[in-house]
Amino acid sequence: MMKRKRSFDTLAIHAGQEPDPMTGAIMTPIYATSTYAQPELGVNTGYEYARVSNPTRTALETNLAALEGGEHAVAFASGMAAVSALMGLFSAGDHVVVSDNVYGGVYRAFEAIFRRFGLDFGWTGTSDLGALEAAIRPSTRLVYIETPTNPVMTVTDIAAASEIAHRHHIPLLVDNTFMTPVFQRPLELGADVVLHSTTKYLNGHSDSLGGVLVTNDAGMAEGLRFVHKTTGGLISPFECFLVLRGTKTLAVRMRQHEKNGRAVAEFLSERGQVQKTYYPGLRSHPGHEVHARQSSGFGAMVAFDLGSFEAARRFLNALEIFTLAESLGGVESLACHPASMTHAAVPKELRDALGVTEGLVRLSVGIEDAADLLADLGQALAAARC
Repeated sequence: MMKRKRSFDTLAIHAGQEPDPMTGAIMTPIYATSTYAQPELGVNTGYEYARVSNPTRTALETNLAALEGGEHAVAFASGMAAVSALMGLFSAGDHVVVSDNVYGGVYRAFEAIFRRFGLDFGWTGTSDLGALEAAIRPSTRLVYIETPTNPVMTVTDIAAASEIAHRHHIPLLVDNTFMTPVFQRPLELGADVVLHSTTKYLNGHSDSLGGVLVTNDAGMAEGLRFVHKTTGGLISPFECFLVLRGTKTLAVRMRQHEKNGRAVAEFLSERGQVQKTYYPGLRSHPGHEVHARQSSGFGAMVAFDLGSFEAARRFLNALEIFTLAESLGGVESLACHPASMTHAAVPKELRDALGVTEGLVRLSVGIEDAADLLADLGQALAAARC
């Protein structure tokens, strides 16, 4: 009899997580060990040294691969550790096409560190498929996109970008941190590798740091594992445990996040003092149709422009429920000022060209009561007028 394919909600709770065979413990144990006894010379249990593998990490990697519909996952100490390991697959002279509005930490790493190692980066508005294709060179080895981008929510057509990259025999990476596999499935749309900062929605409780790369390409997975064990950007067993706890509630959390995100975006778009609201769920968003076609939801990241640094400062300082902080994806609502926080490493002229202005505010909308969130935004907007 053919086994029924398990749904996402079930996989989130069970994939990679079997009761402990010794004790029957339902939760995956935290294997806090640096090494493993070997029964005899040349024979091991599948585990030799913690930098190479750890059972708690294996459980997490199995879980995250299943959620993204991939065969292989490699988990790292942070999202940026995952990005750095990926760059370890390339050599001096190789070129990477990158969405021009990515997380500021990626811009900093690529320009301040990896460019010194001889890698070259082409910053491109990948929502413009013609511009994407024009950016590809004979030396291009990767197309790296965020969709929607951080923070102005620019949308790239994943299937079309994949077709362009593959026509040139180049792999496509999609940073899926904002949408999560609950709402967006890049591998099913043709992407070759998916990136997450597990710090964000996958963990969901603002108490863990980590990253993961998921792929169906066995060769790429082997290369990533080699870089992983060689350079040692490991996520700890305790952090793995926390992310596994988080993914159990990922599906239900994301549905509430999105419900609140839509309400916040609609509220802000109707306020006269808000110059522009960035949220792909708004029909006015230029990427709305593409995003609706390739995703099953719009998420809970919202950005909006108040027109000046002073207005943004007054707004952020007046918030009571939203907390002024970097990061995103926790159950609590956060607000930040990208130009001086998450994207401070990006040159001002580039920030301005991308819409990351001094008046831009980014919200990570949590799962609190929506009426309370809207009331908080309302009073903070009133304070911003003063």
